[in-house]
Amino acid sequence: MLTPERHRLILDLLKERHSVKIHELVDLTNTSESTIRRDLTQLEEDKYLKRIHGGAALLQGKLKEPNVSEKSAKNLQQKKVIAAEAASLVEEGDCIFLDAGTTTLQMVEYLSPEKEIVVVTNGLTVIEPLLSKGIKTYLIGGFLKPSTGAMIGRGALTALEQYRFDKCFLGVNGIHVELGYTTPDPEEAAMKMTALKLSREKYVLADYSKFGEIAFSRIAQLSEAKIITDEGEDEVLYPYTKNTAIKVVNT
Repeated sequence: MLTPERHRLILDLLKERHSVKIHELVDLTNTSESTIRRDLTQLEEDKYLKRIHGGAALLQGKLKEPNVSEKSAKNLQQKKVIAAEAASLVEEGDCIFLDAGTTTLQMVEYLSPEKEIVVVTNGLTVIEPLLSKGIKTYLIGGFLKPSTGAMIGRGALTALEQYRFDKCFLGVNGIHVELGYTTPDPEEAAMKMTALKLSREKYVLADYSKFGEIAFSRIAQLSEAKIITDEGEDEVLYPYTKNTAIKVVNT
C-alpha cells in the first residue's frame, strides 16, 4: 500500500473514531508497526493529528473551548497531582498570579494558609476558595467571560499591568513543539501573555491531553515557561524537552 493511501485511511478512521491504536492501524493497512509509527510522525508534523500513548488522536478544532463545568470533570485526578506539585513551588512571601482555569483552581486546595503570600487572579471561580483559606487575594476587573469565568478585555489588561509577580501559573488549551502555547480566545491569550511578561518564574499547568494540540491564539513560545504535567509517553514528550523544562508528576 502506498504512503498517501495509508495516510488517507488513517485520517478517515480518526475522523470516524477520534482516536486509534497503533495495532489497529497495523491490521488495517497490513503494514509493520515501524511503518505506522513513521506515518503518524509525518502526519503529526503536518498538523493532521497528535500522538498519544499507543496511538494517535484527532486534533480539536482551533476555536473549540469547553466551558468550566466540562473542563472540571475532565482528567480531574491528573489536574490534582499537577496542582499539588505547582503549589509546592509557592514560597513564603511570594506574590503569584493564578490564571482562570480548572487546574489552577485545584491549586488553591494545596496552598498553605500558614505562608504569607499574595494571589492575583483573573479567575472568578478561584476567589471563594482563596478567601475561605484566608489568603490575601486581588481580583483583576474587566469583562467577565461567562464560559470560563475569566476576566478579560482592555480593563483587565490595564489592571494586570500594575502588578509584578514572583511566579505565575497558567492553563493552556494547546502545547505544540513548533507553535508553543495556545488558547482559543485572543483576549484570554493576551492576559496569559502579559502575566508571563510580568513574572520572574513562569509555569504552565497542563495534563497530557494538551500536548500536540493547537488552538487559535498564540500565547508564547515553549521556552517562555516551564511545564508541569502528568505521566506521558517519553517518545511524545521528548521533543518538547529540547525547548523547555518539563516536570512530570505521577498520578
